[in-house]
Amino acid sequence: MALTDFLKKQFLEILEWTEDGDEVLAWRYPMQDREIMNGGSLTVRESQFALFVNEGKIADVFGPGRYTLGTNTLPLLTDLKNWNKGFKSPFKSDVYFFSSRQRLDQRWGTSQPVTLRDKEFGAVRVRAFGNFAYQIGDPKLFHSQVSGSRDVYRMADLDGQLRGLVLQQMANGVAASGIAFLDLAANQNMFAKVLNDALSPSFQALGLKLDSLTVQSLSLPDELQKVLDQRIGMGMVGNDMAKFMQYQTAQAIPKMAEGTAGGGGLAGDAMGLGAGVALGQVLAQNLQKGLGGGAAAAAAPAVETVKADDVVATLEKLHDLKAKGILTDAEFDAKKAELLKKLV
Repeated sequence: MALTDFLKKQFLEILEWTEDGDEVLAWRYPMQDREIMNGGSLTVRESQFALFVNEGKIADVFGPGRYTLGTNTLPLLTDLKNWNKGFKSPFKSDVYFFSSRQRLDQRWGTSQPVTLRDKEFGAVRVRAFGNFAYQIGDPKLFHSQVSGSRDVYRMADLDGQLRGLVLQQMANGVAASGIAFLDLAANQNMFAKVLNDALSPSFQALGLKLDSLTVQSLSLPDELQKVLDQRIGMGMVGNDMAKFMQYQTAQAIPKMAEGTAGGGGLAGDAMGLGAGVALGQVLAQNLQKGLGGGAAAAAAPAVETVKADDVVATLEKLHDLKAKGILTDAEFDAKKAELLKKLV
């Protein structure tokens, strides 16, 4: 029986991998009923590694080149098998090949907005998309941590894990960098570098090397973008509250004008839209200048009769701006006190 088993065995003189599939990262050489000839040839092509494993223990690793297998070229395996210098017999070992080519254009993106801490806004929710490239850098680590003893390990088996790492490190990396969101949004290369630096250790822990990462799109949800636009508008007029009120009025007037049929409708639409943010007296002054003395005299009592409602509407508008972070608590309290004094 032992002789029959011996005759069934195939003795391998040449070990190599031609990488038939582009998606394969690791491939286990089929060794069933096979043994490797002492003095056999191992060919490792460019962008490949070969790894010998004996009874679950990682032994020797080979980079690109052609090798004659024996005690001189397999020192760790020789150690594990206790071979003496006169070893000449065929031997059994698991052999794994790894493709170390760059894997380009791997897409990543946020299916839902990701919340990032920001030193200016406190927190922002962003959407981002891009791609990255990686390769196997440490075959021993990749074998022990990722591919294991599987016959074939493909890119698809790893894609979900890598995309998850990118999204996980988005929040951690941006927060640790201390760079304001507006600066990152204005410079996507800077954002990509922050992510690259945050991700590299996680890739290395898997035996991978992150070659590059790009950010192709970075955006805010619509509602947050509106708040940001208001902040930018306020920044254009500085901290002068009077100028800010004028800015708000200027933003509201085009909307009011769309629904006006005559001169008298302007005042009513202003009240209805909360454009009293310019305050009652500012509206009265504008009406006096635009409509003349007679019209102003007629308009003055109307302003007086709705003055309380105007103040309430203005307070609601200012409270909304404070809730969105456009006004500080101190600015809101100061303006609230000023408005309450105007109540009669």
